[in-house]
Amino acid sequence: MSTPRADQLDPAVLAALGHLELVARWVVDGFITGLHRSPRKGFSVEFAEHRPYIAGDDLRYLDWRIAGRADRWVVKQFEEETNARAMLVLDVSASMQWTGDPARLTKLAYAERLASAMALLLLRQRDAVGLVRFDAGLKNLVPARAQRAQWRRLMAAFTAPGGGRDSDVAGALLQAGRMVRRPGFVVLLSDLLTDAAPVADAARTLRARGHEVLVLHIMDPAERDFPDSGEARYRDPESLNEVPASPGDVRSTYQTTVQEALADWRSALGRAGARYALAYTNEPFGRPLRHLVGVNGRGAMV
Repeated sequence: MSTPRADQLDPAVLAALGHLELVARWVVDGFITGLHRSPRKGFSVEFAEHRPYIAGDDLRYLDWRIAGRADRWVVKQFEEETNARAMLVLDVSASMQWTGDPARLTKLAYAERLASAMALLLLRQRDAVGLVRFDAGLKNLVPARAQRAQWRRLMAAFTAPGGGRDSDVAGALLQAGRMVRRPGFVVLLSDLLTDAAPVADAARTLRARGHEVLVLHIMDPAERDFPDSGEARYRDPESLNEVPASPGDVRSTYQTTVQEALADWRSALGRAGARYALAYTNEPFGRPLRHLVGVNGRGAMV
């Protein structure tokens, strides 16, 4: 019986087994084993040149045609396409610190682990990766680098405080775009509790500059389903507005409103040229990672 891959496990169970950095490594290792090909051959490699065979070289890379024609053993060398530059844009506002079930990760905890796995996956491709953390303003910014020390810089940034009430999603996107001087890609992780129009406008600006844009809408399943919890008062964690309600009275209307809002986001971002995907906090990390690989144009999925 095969061992389950970490990228396919329940995210809360996985997070309970290790800290942020360890979980990211487990997820990426599992995800890479799910590629049809090895990490090196799976991420867009090009033939560069031949060199003489040295004892111990992998025989798969011997050029047998040259060996048979010229009685000379040479090895094919490959050059990875490692010029991509990426910025991860992480929402750390108060609403991201919510969960509908203590057994699940908060939206922020889920997004942090997903973003760290994305960063590690890109760095292993030798891509340059940076990070913007924001709420009402920028909390911290790590410029994109492909150096070995970049992983430690990113891990330190993830542990910095956040939690402001508001979230300036559009401003954070534009700031990330300014940090990528030539065409690259920008990945937003947010619960998108804001107006769609400014965010779509920011995404359109980034697309006009040649960047690929992926928006991962982080949601707790309770935000979609509105489970029954009896009479209660519901408070917006950012505006602090409170509304008393009985779930049975409002569930149907609520669910319809949520589906309309999701459709509006998908439509607005689609028209702006961005890619949009939902990421629920109870789904394994592998599914959102496949969206990243699709934007990056690399890899072959299972």
